[in-house]
Amino acid sequence: MSIFRRGQGGPGRVTVQEAAACTGHGNAADSGGDAVLLDIREPYEWQAGHAPRAVHVSLSALAAGAGLPAEAQARPLVVICRSGNRSLQAAELLAAWGAEAVDVIGGMRDWAEAGLPVVDPHGGNGIVA
Repeated sequence: MSIFRRGQGGPGRVTVQEAAACTGHGNAADSGGDAVLLDIREPYEWQAGHAPRAVHVSLSALAAGAGLPAEAQARPLVVICRSGNRSLQAAELLAAWGAEAVDVIGGMRDWAEAGLPVVDPHGGNGIVA
């Protein structure tokens, strides 16, 4: 069963554990890893800390009409922000554009609390800002 099935009224929502598994961040041997973790926080939040291999474009840029980064085009998207509010908006916008998108409940706060990796731009330990 795919996490990318649309629920009624918009894109689906996933837990951080589901997000980690389908973006290759999970510990399970069967972690799929085919989806892109799309971080839509503002640049200062991204710089403070983000998931390894995540792709960044801010919600404000998306709302202004910016396209997706090349690494995220034509791939399933798992959209994350700090707490899950902006990512829901972004997933709805992306779904309206025809993308397969789900948002992560609890965002990077829950990601970090679950012990999943958060790095800074140099690969060191990052923080959720």
